[in-house]
Amino acid sequence: MASPAKTTDPAKTTDPAKMTATAKTAFGVEGMTCASCVGRVERALAKLPGVAEAHVNLATSRADVRFDPALVDEEKLFAGVREAGYGPVPWKEGGAPTGGEETVRDLVLSLIFGIPLLLLSMVPMAFSPLHHFLMRANPSEGFWNLIQMGLATPVLFGPGRRFLRRGWAALRDRSPDMNTLVALGTWSAYLSSAAVTLAPALFPPTARHAYFEAAAVVIALVLLGRWLEARAKGRGAQAIGRLLELRPATARLLRRGKEVEVEVAALIPGDEISVRPGDRVPVDGVVIGGESRVDESMLTGEPMPKAKRIGDRVTGGTSNGDGQFTMRAEAVGADTALARIIQLVEEAQATRPPIQDLADKVVVVFTPLVLLIAALTFAAWMFLAAAPAFPAALSHAVAVLVIACPCAMGLATPAALLAGTGRAAELGAVVRDGAAFQSLAEARRMALDKTGTLTLGNPQVTGFHVLPTWKEDEALALAAGLEIRSAHPLAKAFVAYAAAHGAVPAVPSAFRALASMGVEGEISGWRVAVGSAQLMDKLGADRSAFREASEVASVQGAGLAWLAVDGACVALAVIADPVRPEAKEAVAALRRMGLELAILTGDQEAPARAVGEAVGISAVRAGLLPAGKAEALRTFGGGNTPVTEEGAAGGNTRGKTQGKTSFVGDGLNDAPALAAADTGLALAGGSDLAIASGDILLLSPDLRSVPRMVALARAVMRTIKLNLLWAFGYNALLIPVAAGALHSRGWELSPVLAGAAMGLSSLFVLLNSLRLKGFRPGI
Repeated sequence: MASPAKTTDPAKTTDPAKMTATAKTAFGVEGMTCASCVGRVERALAKLPGVAEAHVNLATSRADVRFDPALVDEEKLFAGVREAGYGPVPWKEGGAPTGGEETVRDLVLSLIFGIPLLLLSMVPMAFSPLHHFLMRANPSEGFWNLIQMGLATPVLFGPGRRFLRRGWAALRDRSPDMNTLVALGTWSAYLSSAAVTLAPALFPPTARHAYFEAAAVVIALVLLGRWLEARAKGRGAQAIGRLLELRPATARLLRRGKEVEVEVAALIPGDEISVRPGDRVPVDGVVIGGESRVDESMLTGEPMPKAKRIGDRVTGGTSNGDGQFTMRAEAVGADTALARIIQLVEEAQATRPPIQDLADKVVVVFTPLVLLIAALTFAAWMFLAAAPAFPAALSHAVAVLVIACPCAMGLATPAALLAGTGRAAELGAVVRDGAAFQSLAEARRMALDKTGTLTLGNPQVTGFHVLPTWKEDEALALAAGLEIRSAHPLAKAFVAYAAAHGAVPAVPSAFRALASMGVEGEISGWRVAVGSAQLMDKLGADRSAFREASEVASVQGAGLAWLAVDGACVALAVIADPVRPEAKEAVAALRRMGLELAILTGDQEAPARAVGEAVGISAVRAGLLPAGKAEALRTFGGGNTPVTEEGAAGGNTRGKTQGKTSFVGDGLNDAPALAAADTGLALAGGSDLAIASGDILLLSPDLRSVPRMVALARAVMRTIKLNLLWAFGYNALLIPVAAGALHSRGWELSPVLAGAAMGLSSLFVLLNSLRLKGFRPGI
């Protein structure tokens, strides 16, 4: 399976392999704005003694650190982040820290002073009557420059200090970032304008231009963009927030037969809880009294409420219908299914697919390159432009610094991943690892388990044949009368079939179970037996009347159970594991997506072929042990082992990769294949080991969840690629314009317009990612 990229420092003095103990922690990081910021925080954490791994996510503002508690603690981790110029805060479950209050305060302050400054400096240039009015009020240009300086100074020394502080820390660390670019651009414009205003004699009359509006308004625009980003990030985390809202605050605990309202956090396993109509189930447990219908749609995506009776399991956070029941708590707190789902979604949002490495590699060299381009732009305008060259040189250099802020690059992948994992949760799936989106989107082959995946996983009577001299309900009553007393797994199938056909089980006067053959007894004076062909032969019962039906069932791989009365065979039951009703539709959808499909099963060849024929899959490998499934998956053409044409035929498996492969399963024996596949999809209701081995957990047993996740994964990857294309293309196109390369054609980009364009670029990436919130899989 693809694993998330992690940042480690090979030069660390502490060898993670020699650590005596490791711990994990997650906390928020405020102040990050681009991929360069992420890299600085990761490096600051990774160089601390005792830190084994550090991974920081820009979209969630979350840092995940694995460390040795004997060498470093959380306070030292926080100190390392502060030294890098950012603000560590405790992680808030279900959402990222926004730092919103500080950003809103700085934004309001910068707008209060920046808007009048913009009106005073720019509007007179476009509206000559205002210019004449101002000149009549005071003809001194120096006076108006002082007014503009008075408006710009609170912005630079207030909200602007954050860029200067963090930008200088980044420059000192030899890893300049977006804050460095903004600080250099705005403070260059401010200081040069202040020099012109306070000491105009040092400049020739033609060079006495002030750019206070560029300094102050750019800061306002950058802060506006960050505020919009914070709001968009909050929308991306809404899926987790809605899951958190499912947890009720209180529950009705039964004590000595009376209901006592207590906090859900106080519940312990074994507590008996009363759930009234309309309540949300407080924790995971089992029904021990009463019955109702429970809406599980927010967890499984299934729209129809499910009947819950004594012995049925209920999940915390689901909504009770109009019935009332009593439950016994079995999993509480962090052990509940809902808590585990929330944790898995958060961890998935903290990982990144391999495509993120492309953006990271570009950003490492991007900011230093921009500083070089800005310096060359300034020098070129100073030496090549006509006098006065300084104003134009400064304006174009500042525009280059501002337009090149790599916000969009840093957000391109995590923003799409944030929205994609949130949408997956809404569709009833938990994506454990963000890299699973990329591997599933790139999959060209998919193998599926049979039992419990393509089939319902529980045997049922699919046909009941009786002699013409017998009535079906009479024969069923006799068979069910014996089977209801049997502990054999197939007995339930008989009883359920009889109940569905209105047959009331007869009451036997004698009963005996026969090992490996069936059951026998006496009912109303008749000697009745239900069991295998071996039992019929022992009783001397002639089975020839059902030869044709038994041959057809045997070809299909179905099981057979015979009913004998007084030594005569009177009925034949065909027992099979039915194909899921939606399986054929799901398989057809996967084929339309261009996937090559196969069935890998431990069952016999005949039933496996029958299921394959029923759903439309011709490639079937049967009789496989768990390790055999994993090996068959590799020779199918994917998994983590490269495969050659020779390897695909069962020979050597070294060579050229044939493409990625996914596996869908639910059982204990599926765990090796789920782990070996590039992407493992585990169906809900399966074994704990299978669920733990899967990259994507499908909470609904509906097999159509599989093509839905394939469609979503491909949509996420399309979004990431479009985001990266926009981010790279945007900078590549506009940096030359900002530098003045197209000045001769009349194309100019002032620092103010550059700031607006930079903010719009990040906003485009975020809005494009948020489109995934409305994704409809079409099946």
